[in-house]
Amino acid sequence: MGWNLIFWLLICFPTNITLLASTFYQVLILSDLESDYINPFDASSRINYFVLPEFIAQGALCLLCLFTGHWFMFLLTVPVAGYHLKLYVKREHLIDVTEVFREINAEKKFRIAKLVLYLTVLIVTIFRLTLIGVYYLGIEDDEDLGNLW
Repeated sequence: MGWNLIFWLLICFPTNITLLASTFYQVLILSDLESDYINPFDASSRINYFVLPEFIAQGALCLLCLFTGHWFMFLLTVPVAGYHLKLYVKREHLIDVTEVFREINAEKKFRIAKLVLYLTVLIVTIFRLTLIGVYYLGIEDDEDLGNLW
């Protein structure tokens, strides 16, 4: 098994699924807060619990793509990693309980944009994983695809 297959299958794919699930959960919590199904303290504490691990996972994925030479994936992930770094340096990365209702629309739009980006990265990861899997299986013709079943 090649290192490229291990990189895409064991590192990128689970990290992308984790980031996608975390962001979807945050959008769900913000929607519940907007509909008044949850109070602001619970919503902000649940979202803030996932913020720092998400920032670390996103930065690690971005750096891994840089160090392994996957330039397209690096260019896809670097804007969000840079924005996360900016938020962390300015100490604006956590949601404040007292201002959550005022910022709910902006936070929701930001997380939906991240959700779209993570979904795009996941699609690219699945595509790369499929290409590398086909390469390592040695499938070159359509006739060889029939032998897989």
